[in-house]
Amino acid sequence: MYHAYGVSPSGNCYKVKLALSQLGLPFEWHEVDMMHGEHLQPAFLRMNPNAKVPVLAIDDDTFLPESNAILYYLAQGTELMPASRLEQAQVMQWLFFEQYSHEPHIAVARFIHVFLGRPASREAELASKMKGGYKALDVMEQHLGKQVYFVGNRYSIADIALYAYTHKAHEGGFCLDAYPAIRSWLARVAAQPGHVAM
Repeated sequence: MYHAYGVSPSGNCYKVKLALSQLGLPFEWHEVDMMHGEHLQPAFLRMNPNAKVPVLAIDDDTFLPESNAILYYLAQGTELMPASRLEQAQVMQWLFFEQYSHEPHIAVARFIHVFLGRPASREAELASKMKGGYKALDVMEQHLGKQVYFVGNRYSIADIALYAYTHKAHEGGFCLDAYPAIRSWLARVAAQPGHVAM
């Protein structure tokens, strides 16, 4: 039995819940009350001194933070991780892309809109995030125009990582009308066995 600690509206946390569900692994979800500083308490800091979610408790003394590291751990030896070295490296390529070129723009734009109510003081930042987010979407659209999924034309954790915030991109003000390949891919991911909504 795994224990997953996170915040349900977070795309990074959702990745973990989606992977656990699709792999059919037994887990218990623990909602972390970050608004009241639960992530700063000693019990949580013992699991992740960086005070961030998500965290996967593997056993009573082994804790794994960082969403994409958790995905990598869970996917080893399963259908969510390709067998070839090259395709495994390509999965990692997209996990890094998601964290450095995608999530910092699309997730932050969503945060500014949904959780902060789009304050005037964040408009310049939001404009920058929109530009970066559309650049990431352009890269994804070009790739998905040639492939059904991100790596080897088969569903993997690369798709889970990128699905989390992309399927909520509209909440950050992004319009996907000009991205037919992404929209088709989103539908394919949502149709996967074991899919759970965010």
